[in-house]
Amino acid sequence: MTVTAPAKVFTDRIGRIEVSATMAVAAEAAKLRAQGVNLVDFGAGEPHFSTPRHIKDAAIAAIDANFTRYTVVPGIPDVRKAIVDRHATDFGSNYSVDEAIFTTGGKLALFNTIQVLIDHGDEVILPVPYWVSFKDIIQYAGGKVVFLETNEAESFRITADAIEKAITPRTKAIILNSPSNPAGAVVSAEDLERIVHLAHERGIYLLLDECYVYLNYTGKAVSGGSYTFAKDHIVVLGSLSKTYAMTGWRAGFALASKPVIANLSKLQSQSTSNATSFVQKAAIAALAGSQQCVEEFRAEFIELRDYMLTKVRAIPGVTCTTPEGAFYVYPNISKFIGKGGIKSATELATRLLHEAHVVAVPGEAFGTAEHIRISYPVTKQNIDEGTRRMGEFLTNLK
Repeated sequence: MTVTAPAKVFTDRIGRIEVSATMAVAAEAAKLRAQGVNLVDFGAGEPHFSTPRHIKDAAIAAIDANFTRYTVVPGIPDVRKAIVDRHATDFGSNYSVDEAIFTTGGKLALFNTIQVLIDHGDEVILPVPYWVSFKDIIQYAGGKVVFLETNEAESFRITADAIEKAITPRTKAIILNSPSNPAGAVVSAEDLERIVHLAHERGIYLLLDECYVYLNYTGKAVSGGSYTFAKDHIVVLGSLSKTYAMTGWRAGFALASKPVIANLSKLQSQSTSNATSFVQKAAIAALAGSQQCVEEFRAEFIELRDYMLTKVRAIPGVTCTTPEGAFYVYPNISKFIGKGGIKSATELATRLLHEAHVVAVPGEAFGTAEHIRISYPVTKQNIDEGTRRMGEFLTNLK
C-alpha cells in the first residue's frame, strides 16, 4: 500500500510570522558570550534593576504556603482587584474585577486580544516604528496591517489627524504603544483624547499597549482607559515587567469590557490556563504595595537616557531624537549605510555585534531601515564602553 505524503507540512499562518528580532539578537549574543566574547549589551528590553524585595518575598511566602495549584483561568479575584484598583488610582479608570484578566506576560494579553478581535481581512492601524511583535501577531490572526508612517523630525509623534486619515471602512482596531518601543514617542493627552473619541464613535477598537505607561518623561502619565465613556471600544494591555523589573516573572493583564474579557478568558482556558499561581501573589504585592520603587526606577532611567544621548550624539554622523519615555534611544545611522559594504541596518547591527562586540537591534525589525535600537538600562560604565566601541567601528568604516 502506497501512502501519499501531505502536500505541505506547516500551516499558512505560521508562515505569516517571523522569529522575534530581539530574541534572535539575544540568541546570537548568547552564542558569542559562550565563546568568551566580552559584549556590551544594548539589546535587552528590560530593566537592569533587581525585582524589589517585597515582591520576591510575596512569591516566596506563597510557595511556602503551598499556593502552587491551579487557579481560576483569569486570575484569582485578589490579583484582578489589585489590577483594577491600581489603574483606577493612577488613571481614574472604572473597571470591575470581571473586566480584568491576569496573563502570562503582557505579550500574551496582546496576542489573545488580537486573536479574539481580528479576523481575516480586518485592518489594524499600526504606527511606525512599531514594537517587533505587533505586525506578526496581527498577520498571524489573518489581519491586514495598515502602517502609519510618523515623522522623525517630530520625534515619531503619533497624532489624531494622522490616525483619522488612516481609517477606512475596514478598520477594526488601532494600536497605540505610548511611550513607544523603540523610539520612546509619547501620544499627547490632547491627541489621545481625540483618538479615543474617533475610535469610539466609529466602533473601532483601541488597543492601548501600556507596557511603559509609568515611564513617561513628559509629565503625568496618562491612559486612554481613563475615558470611561469609551470602555466598550478600549482594551488596556498592561505589564508588570518594566514597571516593577519583573520581566522573567511573565506577569501581564488586560482591562476591557466584560464581553471582551470573557472571550479572552475562554481563549486562555484552551491555551495557557491560569498564569503561575505564586506570580499572582507577587503581582498583588507589586500593585497594592508601595510604589516608591516605580518612582526610583523612573528617575534613574531619565538620568541614563540623558547620559546615553550625550554619548550617542557625540559619534560623528549619528543623529538621534530625544525619547519622551520607555528606555531606548533610536539613533539614525543612515550615513553609514553604503560604507564598508554595509547595505542595511541589519548588516550594520550584525557587524557591530561581531566586530565591535556591541549588541543592538536593527531598525528593520521596527519598520524603519535607517536606525538601530539601543537599550540604556545598563551602567554608565557600559554606556561609556559601548558607545566608544560603536564610535570607533563607525568612524573606521570606509
